[in-house]
Amino acid sequence: MRSKSELQDAIRRDRRAAVVVNTRSRRGRRLYDVVRLRLADVGFDLLGCFPVDRPGELGGVLAAAIALGPDLLVVGGGDGSVSEAARHLAHQDIALGVLPLGTTNNFARALAIPPRPAGALAVLADATVADVDLGQAGDLIFANHVNVGVSAQVGARVPARLKRHLGKSAYPLTAAAGLPWHRPFRARITAGGEAYEVVTHQLNIVNGRFQAGRPITRDASVDDRLLHVYPLGGPHRRQLVAATLHQAFAGRRRPTAPPFLATDDLTLDTDPPLPLDVDGEVHGRTPIRVRLLPNALRVLAGPTFRDT
Repeated sequence: MRSKSELQDAIRRDRRAAVVVNTRSRRGRRLYDVVRLRLADVGFDLLGCFPVDRPGELGGVLAAAIALGPDLLVVGGGDGSVSEAARHLAHQDIALGVLPLGTTNNFARALAIPPRPAGALAVLADATVADVDLGQAGDLIFANHVNVGVSAQVGARVPARLKRHLGKSAYPLTAAAGLPWHRPFRARITAGGEAYEVVTHQLNIVNGRFQAGRPITRDASVDDRLLHVYPLGGPHRRQLVAATLHQAFAGRRRPTAPPFLATDDLTLDTDPPLPLDVDGEVHGRTPIRVRLLPNALRVLAGPTFRDT
């Protein structure tokens, strides 16, 4: 493995990159050609460019792009695409460049990458390499979150048209609409020899500062070596309705409360056993061990990102 500075120098000098764009994401199809042309304009040697427009083919395309031997893999898409790329690049000597083309773009926000394509492409041109943490739920690596509860249902049910029109607000609104049929559950979290219990409709385990496109706390980051665990609302439906609507519409000025637990390793059990929402995709069920993978991924970060 090269050091961060060695990999950064190689990217800036040789500009060897591969590009994978999820053209099924919110903006991917429209921006695919723009991304290729802009990267070529700023001097990147594009070893391969891959549009992905069919479900299930992203993993194979990422593997093919990595096999070309780039120093930088540019991935355009939403949090699901970025998470899949992070799994392929974990502990590898290749940097991930993120083009946020999805709805919430939590991981891109955590890296201080501007939401507009021009700003994100400028981050790629500058090529500042940082090391960040990932998480692992069971045997599955994730970039942003593992959630239990309403979100596991929402991820499969949120209408594509609503996502296009409302962006990240589509998720909490879909969650609120489904609450009349959702029952609270008891979650038991064991970490550091201590056990914690909470009754809620939604429990979030987050790597970084952002969830559903909003900040969850002021002092978390994607390289703080911690996972942040908190319930969204309490056992009553009205509490989750209020929390999800507040999250949807309060915007950046909303006060951010600290999460109730910060740890690098935990075991989660629920009554009843529940499916897991892992970066927007349903994978596995409780009980599950969730742990942090420190400095597991090399990325290109925005100018205001603090690499610690």
